[in-house]
Amino acid sequence: MSSIEVKNFEKDASEVMEPNNARVEILNIGGQKVMKLTCQPGWKWSNDIKPLAGTDSCQATHLGVLVQGQITCRHDDGTEATYGEGDAYSIKPGHDAWVVSDKPAIAYEFHGAWQI
Repeated sequence: MSSIEVKNFEKDASEVMEPNNARVEILNIGGQKVMKLTCQPGWKWSNDIKPLAGTDSCQATHLGVLVQGQITCRHDDGTEATYGEGDAYSIKPGHDAWVVSDKPAIAYEFHGAWQI
């Protein structure tokens, strides 16, 4: 393996998913997965992903950085946070989330937290 590895989400994504109101691009790089998530204004996990996931709340762990837009996340335990451009976040399983900005929310998530 090379000492330096560079990949581009548009050209080198190993997988692209387009659920309702969102796009997920996945890169395999450095033995890890890095995901670019683009969620449109009006996207909400419980409306757009829950029917596909079949669970009452999102059961994925998220570790990432939001680079555009704003998202609110409410955990099953009642805690809630809104995060925006430049904010890093860590979210445990058992939550709902939705875009609250009028522009798409773009985030990069690290270490294959989704266990994809």
